Amino acid sequence: MTPSLQELLDRHVASGTAPGIVVADGDAAGRLDILSSGDLSVDAIVRIQSMTKPVLAVATLQLVQEGRLDLDAPVQRWVPELADRRVLRTPQSALDEVVRAESPITVRHLLTNTSGYGMTTAPGPLRDAMVRGRTHASQAPVALGAQDWLDALAELPLMFQPGAGWRYHHSFGILGILLGRIVERPLPDHLADEIFDSLGMVDTGYTVPQQQAHRLPAAHRHDGAGALIEIEPAGSGFYVAPAPFDLSHAELVSTASDYAAFSRMLASGGRAGGRTIVQPGLLDEMRTDRVPARLKTPDSFFPGFWDGLGWGYGVAVQTDGPHRGRYGWSGGLGTDVYIDPDGSFRVILTQIEMGAETMALFADLA
Repeated sequence: MTPSLQELLDRHVASGTAPGIVVADGDAAGRLDILSSGDLSVDAIVRIQSMTKPVLAVATLQLVQEGRLDLDAPVQRWVPELADRRVLRTPQSALDEVVRAESPITVRHLLTNTSGYGMTTAPGPLRDAMVRGRTHASQAPVALGAQDWLDALAELPLMFQPGAGWRYHHSFGILGILLGRIVERPLPDHLADEIFDSLGMVDTGYTVPQQQAHRLPAAHRHDGAGALIEIEPAGSGFYVAPAPFDLSHAELVSTASDYAAFSRMLASGGRAGGRTIVQPGLLDEMRTDRVPARLKTPDSFFPGFWDGLGWGYGVAVQTDGPHRGRYGWSGGLGTDVYIDPDGSFRVILTQIEMGAETMALFADLA
């Protein structure tokens, strides 16, 4: 007998996958069920980390449909810090073994993680420099404000020519800064006006208001021996307002119901409440694999990542298998979203650092 969704959540909490789990399960027609297990309440405001990327992709596409932005526009038009890039001769070269960039970084490069900036899973001079400069990616909050982060990143060479490779994460930090400069206002205000308010996402933003801090749970990681280690406190810390510095390059907090509203908009062809949030044609671009096979190299991300998978604009796309056409993305503290071609969607929230346990949870809920 197939276990119910609630039974699956209870089983994972009982086995120690996470102290608490919340799932929003719904569809474009309006169905929405929010279930929880353990100590994570249904209205918890959680750190969604890289589930911010689909939001930034939608914000970018909105500017395209308004005629304010071209996806092939050079980023240096608004971010001159990234003009005249240097490129490593090989991803593992010394930092002074460089050539000139053959073309500028474009907006499309940022959306597709092909800018030349990003995580590297192999040790080397560039990775060491990113750790020293505090621009490396991790589950921890960003260590520098947006301008300082950008300046530190701009001091480093690209890993490859723009468009000639795929590396995760940093392109979207740059994209957040870019969006704020294009609209000439704080990015949190722009996202609130153009996306969050329109969708009723009342608890989504870059920080949790102090009066709602009690809804921010602690974050944990597994220690490898069956115990949990707290890595971020409940009700306080980096994500509680006021922001310590400009967070344009950082990541959001949200709730199950808020992110379900965002997911329903995507599942509904980019529309919500009779309004077009993102045009269907642009949404189709977003959820279509944009990464050529030659860039899906074993060293570009974790082993096996590209098996039956592609990358669109801010989302991974299932290119093969029983869930072909499904798209969505995860966050490093055990969060996940996917939208299926039939209009159904599922949002999964924990606050446990990504690992084998959370990946097993996602597999059971796929």
